[in-house]
Amino acid sequence: MVISLAALAELAEAHRDTLDLPVAPVVLGEKVIDSDSTPVVMAALNLSRDSTYRDSIATTTESAIRRGRIFAAQGADLVDIGAESTNATATRVERQGQIDTLVPVIKALADSGVVVSAETYHPDVAEACLQAGAQVLNFTGAAHQEEFFDLAVAYDATVILCSVLGSNVRDVADVESEADPFPGLVAHFTDRVAQARSQGLERIILDPGLGFFYANLTVPSVRVDFQTRVILQTFRLRSLGLPVCHALPHAFDLFQEQFREAEPMFAVLAKLGGTGVFRTHEVPQVRAVLDALQFLQVR
Repeated sequence: MVISLAALAELAEAHRDTLDLPVAPVVLGEKVIDSDSTPVVMAALNLSRDSTYRDSIATTTESAIRRGRIFAAQGADLVDIGAESTNATATRVERQGQIDTLVPVIKALADSGVVVSAETYHPDVAEACLQAGAQVLNFTGAAHQEEFFDLAVAYDATVILCSVLGSNVRDVADVESEADPFPGLVAHFTDRVAQARSQGLERIILDPGLGFFYANLTVPSVRVDFQTRVILQTFRLRSLGLPVCHALPHAFDLFQEQFREAEPMFAVLAKLGGTGVFRTHEVPQVRAVLDALQFLQVR
């Protein structure tokens, strides 16, 4: 795709009806954040060795706790922790194994005042994480959503509702990449948000699922083109009145040995597109970029 001032202006004009719609604040425990004025940084901490982003992997409980505390000190508003990679070739981790891995890390971080998000699509794993002190559920599934919503209400937790076309993120194969994906995204989220609200859940963040594996986006150039198109049009989801989270692209093939610069660069595009929550492995760099954009009043 071509990115220029003229192209961005044309995009904004084509969807002006959603461009400036207000969205609900991001609620993290007792903290309420207007993500339009104060971008929210979500650190990614992986407890699975199968993660593609090697530098985000913590191999022991102690290193995970240390890394989570460092992320918070570097400016992360919350730390997202998962015990199973979403890669298609990643080893499946049994639910009890996930609980045994996640709970001690979550408890230690929560006890030290770090806001923790638990990434899972299993209700029993989610409940164990909430009991340990997680305040956010990064729900990477579609099955069992009523159970997830009830759990979130019971624990006053926020749910990051991911766009998942199968029962869970490991079952996703393809995504509509050629045509305009936003009518489908809006429809997908509209039905699920309505269900959540019918159960009393209002603390919701939307995630279009750009960080997930898709069988038709394995060519790096095709994948990053799709991710960029969605990121720049994030504001079209504002019609749902909820903040949007994006997993910032790694773009390893594009940036090669300078891969650490990818997520900060995409943070700029995501901010321009209307993103409120930025999921990243490069916390200090992305935090610095977002702070600079705020100072420069980039909207």
